[in-house]
Amino acid sequence: SATVLVANRGEIALRIIRTARETGHRVVAVYAADDAQSPHVSAADEAVALEGVGAQAYLDVDAIIDAAQRTGATFIHPGYGFLSEEPRLARACAAAGLRFVGPSAEALETFGDKASARRAAIAADVPVLDATESGVDEAQVAQLLAAHPSGVMIKAVAGGGGRGMREVTSADQIGDAMKTCAAEALAGFGNADLFAEELCGSARHIEVQIISAESASGTGASGTGASGTTALALGDRDCSVQRRHQKLIEIAPAQHLSDEMRAGLHACAARLCAANGYRGLATVEFLV
Repeated sequence: SATVLVANRGEIALRIIRTARETGHRVVAVYAADDAQSPHVSAADEAVALEGVGAQAYLDVDAIIDAAQRTGATFIHPGYGFLSEEPRLARACAAAGLRFVGPSAEALETFGDKASARRAAIAADVPVLDATESGVDEAQVAQLLAAHPSGVMIKAVAGGGGRGMREVTSADQIGDAMKTCAAEALAGFGNADLFAEELCGSARHIEVQIISAESASGTGASGTGASGTTALALGDRDCSVQRRHQKLIEIAPAQHLSDEMRAGLHACAARLCAANGYRGLATVEFLV
């Protein structure tokens, strides 16, 4: 058996610990000072204290790597949130001879930047909206708005969660919207770069869940990339009920989709992940 360090807390960590145990692995937990009495700490075979309190303690890549090395861990499982989408942790694991349970650093970089993710979608023959490149200025946004007078959406290149996004329907709104988006993006993600995208009004937000690996088998929509990665669509959900771009209700499977539309969404999502050598679990989000 191998040792798995779980770089997360709470229910997320408990689920990983349970599965690791069921598959015969030894488990190491990490915890911030204010989480010392949390259930995930006592559920693991060993626990390592991190410096600091709150979420920030779990974002220290060097501390996570050090904890793994000191406890003889072979795998680092980030769960979701925290460092799960951070290329720095994936690269640090590779440099330290540890296995990051998740996508490669290259895949995380591709999909962690909305402009590069969009280019990857185009290359994989996945339909996208008209958009600018990243690092736009007001003139470039105005040019896109002129081509799509019903409106454009200004977006932060990095991050997510609805932050750094503003809808613009007239040229006199562009300057203020860009300043607000850039400030939110810098504060939330450390990157103020923006791009603009054609506004898709009255769209539904449909997500497709993907599992992919170097070799996989199963039934359903799947894709195989040049890298030998096979991706399988597990299902879909409708996340259209939102407030401030935050999902409130998820309905699975997504309702009122034709068989053709559902199959097309699944195929696009699988193709995108396979073409980019994405390993692990992914959610591919569509405006429909």
